[in-house]
Amino acid sequence: MVELTLVGVRIELPTQTPIVLLKERDGERFLPIWIGNVEATAIAFALQGVATQRPLTHDLLKNLLDELVVSIERIVITELKEGTFYATIELRQNGSKFSVSSRPSDAIALAVRANTPIFAEEDVLSEASILIKSDDEEREVEKFREFLDQVSPEDFE
Repeated sequence: MVELTLVGVRIELPTQTPIVLLKERDGERFLPIWIGNVEATAIAFALQGVATQRPLTHDLLKNLLDELVVSIERIVITELKEGTFYATIELRQNGSKFSVSSRPSDAIALAVRANTPIFAEEDVLSEASILIKSDDEEREVEKFREFLDQVSPEDFE
């Protein structure tokens, strides 16, 4: 398993499809995952620290887990099957560990709120990761930062 960092979320052109970009913590590979509009908004809001009047779904889930004294240990992007990514949310309660299947986008939205590490299986990275040269990496990261500074909920509708 390889630990990843969340670079950010943006709209991929020309398809106008949201994408989340993850990077190996101690490596050079990037993992792009195309996600839904709702999840893109949830991740972007969490990254920007946007507070909503009422909890969004991922905020609600985090609040429920907190109330039940369940800790989120990590999320793992477990496989890529026929173009679809799969993930698990690994949890702990009263010394017991358990794992729940999840879409990666939902798991990432939850991980951002809980400050939880994100991992991917090596097979997933081998199959789906891309390399971005250093200069390109800096430009891509800057594009993500610009996007996060300018994004609004209407952008995902």
